[in-house]
Amino acid sequence: MMGLPLAFTEPLLLIGLVSLPVLWWLLRVMPPRPRRIEFPPTRLLFDIAPREETPSRTPWWLTALRLLAAALVIFAAAGPIWNPQVGAADSKAPLMIMLDDGWSAASHWDVRIRAADELIANAENDRRAIALVPLSEPNRDITLMPAGAARVALRQLAPKPYSIDRIETLAAVDRFLKATGDCEIAWLSDGVDTGRGEDFVAGLGKTVGDRSLTIFEGGTSSPLALVAAENAAAKMTVKVLRTGSGIAMGTVRALDQKASPIGEARYTFGPQDKETDAAFDLPVELRNDITRLEISGERSAGAVQLLDKRWRRRAIGIVSGATSETAQPLLAPTFYLTRALAPFADVRLADKGSPQQGITQFLDQKLPMIILADVGTIAPELRERLNAWVDQGGVLVRFAGPRLAQAEDDLVPVKLRKGGRTLGGSLTWEKPQHLATFAADGPFAGVAVPKDVTVSRQVLAEPDAVLATKSWASLEDGTPLVTGEHRGKGLVSLFHVSADMRWSDLPMSGTFVEMLRRVVDMSGYTSKPGPGVASEATTETVAPLHILDGFGAFGPPPATAKPLPADYRDRATSDHPPGFYGPAEGPLAVNTLASADRIAALNTASLRARHATYTNAEPQDLRGWLLSTALALFLVDAIIVAVLGGGIAALLRRRAAPAMIVLGLLFASLSPAPSHADSAADDFAMKATSQTRLAYVVTGNADVDSIVRAGMSGLTLFLAQRTALEAGDPVGIDPARDELAFFPLIYWPIVPGAPKPPQDAINKIDAYMKQGGTVLFDTRDAIEAPPGANGAAQTPGMQTLREILSSLDVPELEPVPREHVLTKTFYLLRDFPGRFVTGQTWVETLPRDEDEDSAQRPARGGDGVSPIIITSNDLAGAWAVRPDGQAMLPVTGGDTRQREFAYRAGANIVMYTLTGNYKADQVHAPALIERLGQ
Repeated sequence: MMGLPLAFTEPLLLIGLVSLPVLWWLLRVMPPRPRRIEFPPTRLLFDIAPREETPSRTPWWLTALRLLAAALVIFAAAGPIWNPQVGAADSKAPLMIMLDDGWSAASHWDVRIRAADELIANAENDRRAIALVPLSEPNRDITLMPAGAARVALRQLAPKPYSIDRIETLAAVDRFLKATGDCEIAWLSDGVDTGRGEDFVAGLGKTVGDRSLTIFEGGTSSPLALVAAENAAAKMTVKVLRTGSGIAMGTVRALDQKASPIGEARYTFGPQDKETDAAFDLPVELRNDITRLEISGERSAGAVQLLDKRWRRRAIGIVSGATSETAQPLLAPTFYLTRALAPFADVRLADKGSPQQGITQFLDQKLPMIILADVGTIAPELRERLNAWVDQGGVLVRFAGPRLAQAEDDLVPVKLRKGGRTLGGSLTWEKPQHLATFAADGPFAGVAVPKDVTVSRQVLAEPDAVLATKSWASLEDGTPLVTGEHRGKGLVSLFHVSADMRWSDLPMSGTFVEMLRRVVDMSGYTSKPGPGVASEATTETVAPLHILDGFGAFGPPPATAKPLPADYRDRATSDHPPGFYGPAEGPLAVNTLASADRIAALNTASLRARHATYTNAEPQDLRGWLLSTALALFLVDAIIVAVLGGGIAALLRRRAAPAMIVLGLLFASLSPAPSHADSAADDFAMKATSQTRLAYVVTGNADVDSIVRAGMSGLTLFLAQRTALEAGDPVGIDPARDELAFFPLIYWPIVPGAPKPPQDAINKIDAYMKQGGTVLFDTRDAIEAPPGANGAAQTPGMQTLREILSSLDVPELEPVPREHVLTKTFYLLRDFPGRFVTGQTWVETLPRDEDEDSAQRPARGGDGVSPIIITSNDLAGAWAVRPDGQAMLPVTGGDTRQREFAYRAGANIVMYTLTGNYKADQVHAPALIERLGQ
């Protein structure tokens, strides 16, 4: 109704609103004016002042109040429903539900599933068959199924981490509709056009024909995406895309390979902006460690940008054999090379000295790429080091010049003729040569060929059978301008012109910058550089390592994921989903969207269809509210009429005492009841004692508290699924205010730098621990511990914990021994991992038995429960789950079952605090039985 989520069960009753003008006229009408007859004795009454006056006409505002009450009654009779369930049109035909399930549907996937559930429920009530069509699966058979089977099939769907091509599904939809005949269609759209959207809409209109079509779109926020991350000289930038409008802002987070945060960057959209930038102003060393960018709060693979070595600013060493750097630095080859490389690489110039010293300097620094500008003869021992460096993955780029033209060197991709070729020389051109088209299979493929660049001199390559396969760029006469060759894991390339303006004006062009960028992109890899480097080198493929799901979380590769070429640069597909491919030490990143991709809103205006919006709330009947409001207005009207007619004044004169009592009771009932602090305490006690509950300390840090709350809820759910304990929802507590004795275990996350709790809180914690309670302190910083035996004690979190424990009577602690009861209370465990696995878990030191058979006992001591447990593995972070059941935070260990073991560690800790004595006796049972048998 007028864009509002409002519907009426009996809309025809709204016609009653037409009667409101008539009602207005009736309420305002006056009786006929009485005739005036002069009666002289009545003049005696003129001098008597009347005590009460009755208005001669009803005030307009009172009439408006009555009309409002009448309108509310009419609206209530029409059955208003807020957030109504919007289904397909009323029909008995089968229902086909088309569902967008690409990455752009992931951020509000639960809303779409709820809408599909409502459609299935409505069809079930009408006993209609249902066909479910995920638009990412064009080869899937479309069949009719009952509502129960459709509901099960719906729960098995999940958003795909790549862009879907809807148009490929039209053929299957057309075959199904022709076979079915009359059919009702509901399309749950995500509203995003990632390509060929107009063609799909046009094709869908022809396929559907005259059948009923309902399109669900809107009602949710616009999906966001990340593309075109660039590690520039001063900062790293990434583009944030959207399809909606309006002012909006958010945060992009940068994570390293271990999922540890490196930095955050804010972004802001203007009212009509479709894309904006987020910039990370960080040192280059930190920027080179970034492997993942993600939009905070956006759960989709498109909101994640994975980075590999291609996004690192590579350090490139430049060695020049020329002597003009000092006399004329602006004409030197290093000047042009530095300017061309600066936007995307960190350029290092060799120290002043011989070229041999500069090459040695860069080899010692283990740079991934070295450029030699007109360096001629290289010493044999240094040539051997360069060859070994190239074989191990180094990229060597050489530029020609007078020195190289006279030298004999094998560190070039092709054999050269001595002397070179010059304008006006023995191997002369009649005029300077222009560039020809770049090789289609070379690294410069796709680069625009400049028409204004000319070459007046070059070094020539000796013709042979493989020269054409090594040529990346050529002149119009067919002679090579740039050649390259793959050697081992590395690459050798030669520009057959100088790096300055003496032989050509190529260094002054923008094409020169792009050519160097393409070469730099091939540096820093251990894999082969891809097509066009040398035809005799076979293209290497890399297998999937870690794959993103539709929600942007890492997981194991699915069975359908296929290996891809090591030089793959395209967007993700169904065969190559987004994620990391190749070896763990140098993986290749594949993203949902390519750098040049953009998203737009999908235009469905050309379709003849009903349009519905997604709703996030349950339907609500408004009749009760409207009738209650109308009744209140009628009561107010009665009071006003009584006041204007003098009824209340007469009541006060005749029944003063009863009226005062009634008014007093009325005001007493309207006055707020006094608050009692004891009532809140009683409610807290009732809540805590009605069920066994786990507790956690509220730190005041919103991010930490939300993660811990989700983590304790996840552990509670795990305990209910795996054990006999059905605990209630976890409770956040303040040790200084709340009673602690109700809880068997309190989880205390340590926030580095947080102020020390007041002494009253410390005293309550101390008393709680002495009375049998257990406090689990988690510093959550195992990954930040410096290397060394005492590194774990030097983290900021551990320093904060030390300040807290300094006022507590803490017993002597030790790392959990392998024979401790805590390792056997429910699961058999060797350690207690969380998000991290490197931290130790500490408990109270138990006395060791010195008798001979102590070593044979399955558990020692253990009759008492440790009042304190300390860890740094971030247990709650591993337990934390989102409302849809997905993990909230990634784990950093290499074991795929690490999160399962974290849950098991939590189960052991809870069981240990609840049944410590019992479990300790149980692990001793075999020894006791053996003794009784003797």
